[in-house]
Amino acid sequence: MRSQAHDRHPELQAALDHLIISGGKRIRPTLVLLTGNMLGADHDRLIKTAAAVEMLHTATLVHDDLIDGALLRRGNPTLNSHWSPAATVLTGDFIFARAAKLAAETDSLPVMKLFAETLAIIVNGELTQLFSSRGLANRENYNSRIYSKTASLFEMSARAAAMISPVNADIVEIMGQFGRNIGMAFQILDDILDFTGDQDAVGKPVGSDLLQGLITLPTLYYIEQFPEDDNVQVLLKGDFYRETPAMAALVQSIRSSKCVGFALEDARSLVNDALQKLLNLPDGEEKKALEKLALYIVNRKI
Repeated sequence: MRSQAHDRHPELQAALDHLIISGGKRIRPTLVLLTGNMLGADHDRLIKTAAAVEMLHTATLVHDDLIDGALLRRGNPTLNSHWSPAATVLTGDFIFARAAKLAAETDSLPVMKLFAETLAIIVNGELTQLFSSRGLANRENYNSRIYSKTASLFEMSARAAAMISPVNADIVEIMGQFGRNIGMAFQILDDILDFTGDQDAVGKPVGSDLLQGLITLPTLYYIEQFPEDDNVQVLLKGDFYRETPAMAALVQSIRSSKCVGFALEDARSLVNDALQKLLNLPDGEEKKALEKLALYIVNRKI
């Protein structure tokens, strides 16, 4: 990843170094490496696939931070906190391009197509969220949104690793489904943490999604349980921007209800389904680590 900016503008190298040093869980490249090692993928192609996945994810974060006006990520200043919007966008574009180059170096046309399609899904999901998801209490919309923004890249990670391994199409599909399930669970946990997490640890105000009119799974459950709540009516009428006190009160109501627990059960169900998909795959340390990775996703502190 660091080498992708060698011999380029020094500011690009500095930006890439900054983004890599900033850390992160690295779950997506871990998923690539564990899957490929379990299934016997070529080492060099696997490393390039993992790097391509993480660089794609990094580029999306650069653009997300600019769109959201975020000044911190993981406790570190974002690029847009000290660069102009133009420089930030161009840096994100450069990282996208180098991620695509790494994907091409797998010498797998199907992986390259999957990479391009996944990027299109992510961008379309972000545009859908910007233009047509605020104040919308709809499970189909929610599931589509979290697949696009998060689970699609998890699915790509596991699927691409299987695609460059000496396995049949059935195994590729199983791993794709495994990645999708844990990716959906990962985003549900993030949405739960938006209500229950410590503001300093999460890096944004508690209930920040709801304060912007974005309805996530805990809120969907609350709406189903308490449809006559006055603050729910404010949300559904689209008055969330003008009625911030009502939204803040709704956040507290959701935090003290059982709806967070209902959402957590959905995430655990997705992970259990994912674990079932691993049952007939090769035993070994990588399979055990994939199982631990899946369980980690739903055992994060809430």
